[in-house]
Amino acid sequence: MRKTLFAAGSVAVLALGLAGCSAGDASAEGETPDEITISLVPSVEGEDLAEALDPLTEYLSEGLGIEVNGVVSENYAATVEALGSDQSQVIITDAGSLYNAIEQYDAELVLRDVRFGATAYSAVAYTNNPDKYCDDEPVMATYEAGPAELSYCNGLEEAGATAMGEGGPVGIEHLEDAKGAKVALQAATSPAGYQYPVVAMRELGLDTDADIEQIPVEGNNNAVISVANGDAEIGFAYWDARVTVMEEFPDIADKAVAFAYTEMIPNGGVAVSNTLPDDLVTELTTLLDEYAESSDEAADVMFNLVGLSDWTSETAEDEITRYGEILEQFAG
Repeated sequence: MRKTLFAAGSVAVLALGLAGCSAGDASAEGETPDEITISLVPSVEGEDLAEALDPLTEYLSEGLGIEVNGVVSENYAATVEALGSDQSQVIITDAGSLYNAIEQYDAELVLRDVRFGATAYSAVAYTNNPDKYCDDEPVMATYEAGPAELSYCNGLEEAGATAMGEGGPVGIEHLEDAKGAKVALQAATSPAGYQYPVVAMRELGLDTDADIEQIPVEGNNNAVISVANGDAEIGFAYWDARVTVMEEFPDIADKAVAFAYTEMIPNGGVAVSNTLPDDLVTELTTLLDEYAESSDEAADVMFNLVGLSDWTSETAEDEITRYGEILEQFAG
């Protein structure tokens, strides 16, 4: 078993209807439990929690024919511990916690999060010096979530097309030219702003402590701003963080050109306890997979509750495994 990525802290949860008994008691023998509990970290706060969770748990209770309770965890790591202690049998959580749940508690990954049609995203390398890091002239492509026309080089996107932010790694070899450069990096816990970029540079032979000058920044917007202002020659952020600073920098496409995509960083998803019987897991997975399309209300709940547009049963567990391997390099 691989080592734990995150220290197991205390699990502080606000229960919206905690189960009176654990599902594991019945399901250990393959029996369907009378009730199950879902643990998640929602996007909403405070008094909106019950209103946000109730439509989902009611939908699942009706579909499964058993009581489904919702529990709000204070952070993603707490969802893993809730599953491990059988306080919950289903968790909706981030990619790192999915990895931990699989490794520590033999959880089953059943669904992946879909945001705007994608189950993963790239960390992007931006530069204010395209002559140095681009093999060709930057082209403009449409980032529809903006919407915005933004600049890309090294074949990341096609001129005039809809930017997809996929296919990574692309153009990553150009990071070899970063030796001696000022590079804006976010906190070491940031996958797109630190972890995946640092791993990419190390795999190209760069000593990220000695070969570059790290410029610490907080947040994806500030990584882009540091490039736009000339404080750093390269900055890393999620795809495409440039839209967050367009009001301040209307010419951000000129000031920060995307020249490389890292490996794809996986979205989170849904994992279930190995104590649940297979037929229940199958029914639950199908219901969750169909939830966003079940009604307009469900689509709104999905987005407002966990910031998603859908779930998919195409779990691509190898991406979660790779994510865990990268996180391990920064553990402890």
